[in-house]
Parts: sequence; C-alpha cells; structure tokens
Amino acid sequence: MTERVCVGAIAGAFGVRGEVRLKSFTSQPNDIAAYSPLYTEDGRRSFTVRLTRPVTGGLGARLSGVETREQAEALRGVTLWADRDKLPALPDDEFYHADLIGLSVHDTGGALLGKVRAIYDHGAGDILEIHGAGRGMLLLPFTRAFVPTVDLAAGRIVADPPEEQE
Repeated sequence: MTERVCVGAIAGAFGVRGEVRLKSFTSQPNDIAAYSPLYTEDGRRSFTVRLTRPVTGGLGARLSGVETREQAEALRGVTLWADRDKLPALPDDEFYHADLIGLSVHDTGGALLGKVRAIYDHGAGDILEIHGAGRGMLLLPFTRAFVPTVDLAAGRIVADPPEEQE
C-alpha cells in the first residue's frame, strides 16, 4: 500500500488571479479540500486548497503559493496526492485504486493471469487492466461476478474471466 493516494489533478488555469481548474477523483468532489495539504506526485511541493466555485469540467480552487495565471497554467497536468491517513476508511467491499495496482490476479483454479497495471472508470464501472502470464493484456470488469475476491493482505485478486471465444 502507498503512503499517499492520488485525489485529483490540475486541469489548468481559471481566471487571471492564479485560480486553477481542479479535477477531483474523490467520490464527493468537494471533499478534496478536506484532505489538504495536497502534494505533487514527487512530494516536492504541497498546497493547501480552498475551493472557490464549480466550473465546467471540475472545481475552481485557490492553491497556496499560486498567485498568477502563469503559475496556475504551469501546474496543468500535475496530479495531487493526499496522505492516506487523512482519507476515510472504506467498507470491506470498496478499495482505493492505488491499493489494487500491482496485485497479482489468479483465476478461480489458481492459475496466474497477471498483475493489475491500471484501473479505468469510464462511467459504467471500473475496468481492471491486467498484464502478464503470457496472455498479453486482459481487461476485466471490476464487479463481483468477474472479481469475487480481493485480498489486500495477501496481495492477491481472484478473478473469473469470461471464456475466450474462438
């Protein structure tokens, strides 16, 4: 498990006084401000966050130390990370994506399918991208039907992928 979890990204500048357009990856978008300070991925910079207003494609926000449009624009694409201990505990059947990436995935018979490389959410539910074990890439819906077991302590996922069609 990681010490920090990605909770958002800066989509660019908003206005002329250093405000940014913030994309929140939290289940309730406004909660992102409660996890301040937020850090860059490398941990070299940190920001306190004050939300200002809803904007197209995200939230308007003021970040500490960002005073001009040029400073805000320079942060475009930067991901924002929160200390894990500031995040809420999750129910047993919910997981932070950061905890799933890198877990080994086995089929119900115990054969290794690969490791989770990425997780995508395109609106209809999460998709696990699994690589390795000579299969190439496998995309698997992250539902109980296809992923009946996630054991974080053992670092293992049990999956029941659909039969391959010939």
